[in-house]
Amino acid sequence: MPTKKKRPSRKAAKPPPERTRRAGKRPGSGHTPVVRAPGPLQYKVVELSTVDEGSLERTLNEWVPKGWNLDGVQFAMREASKRPAMAFVFFTREGEVVEPDVDEARERLMRLSETGSATAELMADHARVHQKRTAYPTKLPISAHERLAQLAGLDEPESPEKGLILEPEE
Repeated sequence: MPTKKKRPSRKAAKPPPERTRRAGKRPGSGHTPVVRAPGPLQYKVVELSTVDEGSLERTLNEWVPKGWNLDGVQFAMREASKRPAMAFVFFTREGEVVEPDVDEARERLMRLSETGSATAELMADHARVHQKRTAYPTKLPISAHERLAQLAGLDEPESPEKGLILEPEE
């Protein structure tokens, strides 16, 4: 059986000596802090679908010079990976309270409903095609054998040959 090594006995450490502080020698200690009354904040949220250091860096370098202050970053994780799937970068800045323009929002909704978007047009086309397929069936359902014959380019399906069909023996 191996022998255990003896641990050296510990000596009580002396506490570190007190540091003398000199008033006015630290940066900013001679200035009184400027306290501003908190004003209304504006918020900005930037969604990043590709999360890497480059995209985060570009986002910060884009919005901070425009007067926005970084408030935080929230990551959306995938279950199967340790890398985040998305990131939301939050910025704030002082500004005036902006009341929502209800009339402008209604006008925009009306324009979108009249002109639509590319996605809305695709969905409308898909709905029209689906309606044509389901509203007016051109033929009755066909058997799998007939469909294979159509796909093979045969006008009429060949009749199954006798002898190829297995019948149960009695």
